[in-house]
Amino acid sequence: MKQIISPIKGTRDFYPENMAVRSWLYENIKQISQRYGYQEYDGPFLEPIELYAAKSGEELVKEQSFVFPDRSGDLITLRPELTPTLARMVAQKQKQLVFPLRWWSFGPFWRYEKPQKGRSREFFQWNIDLIGIDTPEADAELLSIIVSFFKAIGLSAAQVKIFINDRKLMEEQLCLLDIPPERHTKVFRLIDRKEKMEFQEWESYAKGEGLSSSQINGLINLLHDTELWKNSPNLIRIFQILETEAVSEYIEFDPNIIRGLDYYTSTVFEAKDVGGSVRRSILGGGRYDDLLAAVGGDPLPAVGFAMGDVVLSLILQEYGCIPSDIFAHPARVLVTTFSQEMFPYSLKLAHQLREKGINVVTYPEAANLNKQLKYADRMQIPYVILLGPDEIAQNSLSLKSLKSGEQIRISFLELDEKLLPILAG
Repeated sequence: MKQIISPIKGTRDFYPENMAVRSWLYENIKQISQRYGYQEYDGPFLEPIELYAAKSGEELVKEQSFVFPDRSGDLITLRPELTPTLARMVAQKQKQLVFPLRWWSFGPFWRYEKPQKGRSREFFQWNIDLIGIDTPEADAELLSIIVSFFKAIGLSAAQVKIFINDRKLMEEQLCLLDIPPERHTKVFRLIDRKEKMEFQEWESYAKGEGLSSSQINGLINLLHDTELWKNSPNLIRIFQILETEAVSEYIEFDPNIIRGLDYYTSTVFEAKDVGGSVRRSILGGGRYDDLLAAVGGDPLPAVGFAMGDVVLSLILQEYGCIPSDIFAHPARVLVTTFSQEMFPYSLKLAHQLREKGINVVTYPEAANLNKQLKYADRMQIPYVILLGPDEIAQNSLSLKSLKSGEQIRISFLELDEKLLPILAG
């Protein structure tokens, strides 16, 4: 027996049932994005590694990116994220664009990570960004979009939460612990890894970064202070706005949220599963006001987030949020083939129905009628048209409902009046 070639580790095959979920997610993402006035865009799948080297952090570049030389020897990468690409695209046409920009995208990304439940090396991601406005109102808009999306796909505030923090607030607090600004990036990385490590390991890591015992204790107290947000005018205003929009039940302050990417400047947030067994981050984002300047453009404030499809799909499956009707066959009717000689009649009828907007499948060969009916039933096509010599002689067709078993005769002259309303559903 021949050995079937396996797919590349960490990638996924999208069979029709998997593709149905991906398409359903895309349609919901598109609908919510457009509801808030965001325009769809995309960038290249390949980028020079320099685009990420100075902007995204060493871990992403050195450990998580698929990097390889092209034929000229230049190092390029499969895009691990989209924000630097977005910044580059905006910088290239900054004088021609109308601000504020509201852009969104949904496409494939690649990261060289250890494949496991909820994590793959190839994934699809929703990116949405608001560029050109430096206000808490802009940050709150992105959070409102997330909540609207969760509601649209059936996730409640008891199942998912958006945890928010402010890096500027944390920088102020680190200075009060006598941790100088030049060490804040390393401490932020330390905070970001806290939940991923055992406490003793994390404490040793903190000491290795040069923190004293008193600074470590101060940091631990800081990360347990759930009232700390009241020291941030930015967060106070964001919570006021979210309260006005009646979406605040989904939002919670968490000083442990810091985000690992180096370009975040102020507000940061992550959405997580809190009611099920997945307990993973669904999405993450925040404000990145310096990134446009870092890729050669003029300074512009910006805020956005990214959401991968892998963890979200697991959560939706666990909570039973994926509608069963998305798996339905696209065809509403199968036109049977009585014989090879009569196949042109079946083909002509199918063409007529398609011209009128009906999704139609023809059976591509003459076969036993039971075989054709069984095919339609297994494919969950709701109706079958029987077109044999008797029907042709009477200038008609027989329509059979596979759900009820009912069969009716319809004249070709009554297609618009009787057949189309039934097939249109």
